[in-house]
Amino acid sequence: MLHELLLALLGYTGDLIIDEREHETSIGIRLSPDSPISEERTFKLAPDISFIEPSERELIEKLITLGFYYRELDRFATKSRNLSWIRSANVSPLERAAKGKAENPSVYRRAIANGIVEILSVYRSAVLHIEQRLLSDSMPILATVTQGLNKFFVLLPPLYELVLEIERDDICGGQLLNLLHKRCHCGVPELQACIQRLLWHGHQIMYNQLASWMVYGILQDQYGEFFIRRQEDRDVEHGSSHSDISEKLVRMSTDDISLTDWHLGFHIFLDMLPEHIHMRVAESILFAGKAVRVLRNPSAAFRFQDQQITRGSLKVQGFTGRFPFQKEPFPDVKLVGEELLPQSEADKIEAMLQDLKESSEFHKRSFECAVDSIRAIAASHLWQLVVVRADLNGHLKALKDYFLLAKGDFFQYFLEESRQLMRLPPRQSTAEADLMVPFQLAAIKTIGEEDKYFSRVSLRMPSCGITVKSSQVDVPKAKAYTDGNSGATLSTTASEISLDGWDGIALEYSVDWPLHLFFTQEVLSKYCRIFQYLLRLKRTQMELEKSWASVMHQDHSDFAQHRNDRLNYSITQQRRQRFRPMWRVREHMAFLIRNLQFYIQVDVIESQWNVLQAHIQDSHDFTELVGFHQEYLSALISQSFLDIGSVSRILDSIMKLCLQFCWNIENQESSANTSELEHITEEFNKKSNSLYTILRSSRLAGSQRAPFLRRFLLRLNFNSFFEATARGVLNVVRPRPAVTVLNQQ
Repeated sequence: MLHELLLALLGYTGDLIIDEREHETSIGIRLSPDSPISEERTFKLAPDISFIEPSERELIEKLITLGFYYRELDRFATKSRNLSWIRSANVSPLERAAKGKAENPSVYRRAIANGIVEILSVYRSAVLHIEQRLLSDSMPILATVTQGLNKFFVLLPPLYELVLEIERDDICGGQLLNLLHKRCHCGVPELQACIQRLLWHGHQIMYNQLASWMVYGILQDQYGEFFIRRQEDRDVEHGSSHSDISEKLVRMSTDDISLTDWHLGFHIFLDMLPEHIHMRVAESILFAGKAVRVLRNPSAAFRFQDQQITRGSLKVQGFTGRFPFQKEPFPDVKLVGEELLPQSEADKIEAMLQDLKESSEFHKRSFECAVDSIRAIAASHLWQLVVVRADLNGHLKALKDYFLLAKGDFFQYFLEESRQLMRLPPRQSTAEADLMVPFQLAAIKTIGEEDKYFSRVSLRMPSCGITVKSSQVDVPKAKAYTDGNSGATLSTTASEISLDGWDGIALEYSVDWPLHLFFTQEVLSKYCRIFQYLLRLKRTQMELEKSWASVMHQDHSDFAQHRNDRLNYSITQQRRQRFRPMWRVREHMAFLIRNLQFYIQVDVIESQWNVLQAHIQDSHDFTELVGFHQEYLSALISQSFLDIGSVSRILDSIMKLCLQFCWNIENQESSANTSELEHITEEFNKKSNSLYTILRSSRLAGSQRAPFLRRFLLRLNFNSFFEATARGVLNVVRPRPAVTVLNQQ
């Protein structure tokens, strides 16, 4: 009887102790044996046994439940540790899913099964020890069995419930770690130690995946259990086939794949992220792995460039006689990747993960500190690659020179050479080619051969798909009509054209590996947006100066020709008197545009550039550098008012009115009507005073624009002219409501 009991404790039933499930199967009413395990305990004493007392029957049936738990846990461990799925590793996930949910392999579940096997081996040893004691006793008693197995009543039932939940919900990967971490928080020390051991086994798999990702940049996750995934996995989930993704990757170049991997290639899969790993830590892990991938896989062009630089330095050394000229073949270009991430650094990262792996418990603080250290190492070497080897600061300076108009002489010459061209509407088919001539002439005249970055800049005139009219051509032909009630003169040109056709001029900048990690398409589009705004501003300022010079030259010529002719001289004097108010308006326009230009170029761009340079000198972390550059661009856009629609629209309309004014002045005949100029003057006064009123508003007073904005407003209103005209034109000062009357009521 005792041996029947001991065998039942190890999952083997017989005549005295039966398995109700097997009994039901024998009579043909049991379901398929492949069905998930049941919560019902099925080990029972045979009902026809009559020689056992009820108290003993109750104690034996309590003991044999341990045998049931042992058998089910052993069945789970055997099933999870079965390596037959390795032979079918090439089967696609869709085919595997079609075969059945229970067949999905899981390396995490296999690790947990290894931990369960350890616990079951301790249980088997306890049963074997009990058998030895029973055989050595002259009078074996049941209490010996109970006393030897008493501690397993707090271990096996919770483990059985755990396994039951894992199989029922098909839990794997990070979800399994999350489940174990939650069950670690219990008041039974033995059970807590047991669950922690299972969690340790699960973390071993996670640490192996972390080592593969953060040491070698390889995502080792065949069954989608890691919390970092490739973007293609998300595409497959949304219905894209593997063949489509493969064809897409084949069409992409190596640099394109590297760029896509960095920005879109990998993502954090929240469903597999354990709750005891913070999102910030997961993002650091994601960044570290991507950085290592970049450092270990430099592009072919970069390897060749680095090889050429090294060869050049060796030739120089050989020439000076300091070292003999190297006759051996140049080392393999694969060594470039090892130089970007030295093996000593990779060993340091691996040692940190190994220390975590060997710890018996998961310490959240230690894990986060190790991840932060690894991320700092990766970010530092990526910083070295981008800032030092790829000359980031030189490219930033080039973007400042060309996109932020720091090379003022180049753009001044370009606008002068293209001034007559821009008087005509752009032809959609040839506009870009037409601009290339003055662009190249300006480069020849102003840019020296030492500027190696100019070859990366290209001029573009994107087609907007909209027929744009030229302001200069349309202004003389525009029909002016007057509103009878207000007396305001409206121009069809001003209402039809929002911006001049040439305002679509854009620049493109060619970026090589690895700078495409820093200068993303979004960053370059922000630079282009600022460039278009600054070019319009500079063009407007130049037109105001040219119109003054042109008309003054014409006026002096007329004076020289007709100074002895009293009739023509008096006509010239009358025309000069008639246009004198217009020259005051032109001066007001030039005053506003000059101060706005000075504010943006000096107070905004130069100031923020100095801040960025200070950050570059102090920082040795790539992600910090990206953040500082984003702040730099945001400050440029914000302090230039490009993020405020009302202000940017007013500025665009002011620049358009200035151009219309200049072209009208130059096209005026001696007998021409000045109604169009008066309308432009009226509109300019309204717009400029609206601009001043908005810039003085309380909404902008407390923003980051405030320090330099105050200087700009001080320059505009140094003699209170703008404030006085704003009050008069816009009727800003309104009578206050009768508060006293309301209070009396």
